[in-house]
Amino acid sequence: MLTTMKAELFAARSILLSCAVAIDMQTATGQADWAARAAFLTPIAKSFGTETGIRVSETGVQVHGGMGFIEETGAAQYYRDVRVTAIYEGTNGIQAMDLVGRKMMDGGEAASNLIDEMQAQAAKNAFRPLLKIKLGTPDDMPRLEAVRAGAPTSRIIVDANEGWSAEVYADLAPHLVRLGVQLVEQPLPASQDEALIGMDRPVPVCADESCHDRASLPHLKGKYDVVNIKLDKTGGLTEALALRDAALAEGYKVMVGCMVGSSLAMAPATLVAQGALVTDLDGPLLLGEDREVPLEFDDKGVHPPAAALWG
Repeated sequence: MLTTMKAELFAARSILLSCAVAIDMQTATGQADWAARAAFLTPIAKSFGTETGIRVSETGVQVHGGMGFIEETGAAQYYRDVRVTAIYEGTNGIQAMDLVGRKMMDGGEAASNLIDEMQAQAAKNAFRPLLKIKLGTPDDMPRLEAVRAGAPTSRIIVDANEGWSAEVYADLAPHLVRLGVQLVEQPLPASQDEALIGMDRPVPVCADESCHDRASLPHLKGKYDVVNIKLDKTGGLTEALALRDAALAEGYKVMVGCMVGSSLAMAPATLVAQGALVTDLDGPLLLGEDREVPLEFDDKGVHPPAAALWG
């Protein structure tokens, strides 16, 4: 639950930051394209931010268990407070009407320009053998099409971050195959993944939020093909190695992922990643400052730590 809350907050903050940058650049330059970008992102930032706040606060109450409803914890008050934001920021219905009825009346130029930037960024990184795309929004297909156009030869995996319903996943699956996607992380919320039983999985499906440690494995049968192992979820290296061995023994492939963290936090995971289908240990690359002797990343991936990393 905590991992899901953190991921959703990062997504919301990224959208809000992009909107804030557009507003600041509009003010500083007076350029029409920045004004259009700010106008386009504003209803998205408002609605996505408030809805994310509601989901995260609701999950926060559940994290506390029964104590979540006791006033002394403060969790229930956060939930009540955030419910108000969806009202004074305007309901999502109004934001949707603003987006479609006003902000898209430029023929979709602002949205197209944003997609073009994504395609250009993908082209800039097309030399990389593997690209991971965060999905789970109404604009998933244009974004995925843009990345594939910019990086036609790269392997692509996608992470829906529990953002799809069973119906949406079924609709998107043929397009994922068409675009050469090789792996889908957590398409459905962990609480709703029973819907995966019996569904066609033309692209391997990976359990992230649905898999924490070895105790999770019995609940994954018939739903998933791959498990994503993170030290943050297993609680340490010992359980991570045990989970890897148990998952492989039960016929699952293994992905090794991470949350944001330093090279020191990531280094033990390089041991778990030996022989993994996918290694996603880019947490240190998202930091402004890392260890003095960090992990080495290049076009081949992440390399084992140097002795000096340990201090």
